[in-house]
Amino acid sequence: MENALGAVHDVNSSVALEQVPAGRPPIRIVLADDSYLARVALRHLFEGVSSMVVVGECEDSEGVAPLIDTERADLLITDIRMPPSDQDEGIRLAARLRATHPALGVIVLSTYAEVAYALKLFESGCDSRGYLLKDRIRSRQQVLDAVVTVAGGGSVTDPTVVEELVKSRIGHARSRLDELTPRELETLALVAEGRSNADIAEALVLTKRAVEKHVNAIFAKLELGDPDHVSRRVKAALLYLADRGVGAAPPSL
Repeated sequence: MENALGAVHDVNSSVALEQVPAGRPPIRIVLADDSYLARVALRHLFEGVSSMVVVGECEDSEGVAPLIDTERADLLITDIRMPPSDQDEGIRLAARLRATHPALGVIVLSTYAEVAYALKLFESGCDSRGYLLKDRIRSRQQVLDAVVTVAGGGSVTDPTVVEELVKSRIGHARSRLDELTPRELETLALVAEGRSNADIAEALVLTKRAVEKHVNAIFAKLELGDPDHVSRRVKAALLYLADRGVGAAPPSL
């Protein structure tokens, strides 16, 4: 949905199911939601899709990890609010799984475009993480595309959340992209693709030290010097993608 940052995608971009490698076992999915009806609706999305299979369901966060282990799951789809806290349990669960199950993809579903929650989800990296509004469940293809992307190591965020992020957190800095040099813009474009500094160095035929210098200059010019517990790479990528008009509004983060 690649590496520490992960490709930053808008759910409106089509990731064709045909991109699932031929002969690969189905993506094994666990659903976590305290609402039975929500789980039924989600399960229904995957009926008849040979490349994906729901292997388990859970009503609270405490039973998720054992279920993932038992069913050898590849991806978790979880509600953001679940017992026992009924607050941001889905976000905290995703953070714990980052440490205990680093290869697992996690898609968090939320009723509202909560910018703070989205930022918290991605603060330790975008790879293998997704944040979607529950309204997206109405669009089967968008959910299936998101599963393919996140299970593949990438990232997806609902465009509505991105709109709110850009407006509330970094919208004021968009014009600062004009201050970047051509080389810094090239570097930022690759950051937005989820490339690591080593990958960027190879692509631009630069030393890793030179890339680090460009990246730090980008952070400074975009006024992203203070991480504020959020990945500066993620903010910078979002800003670039928003300015380039990727997706409906901008893409994800």
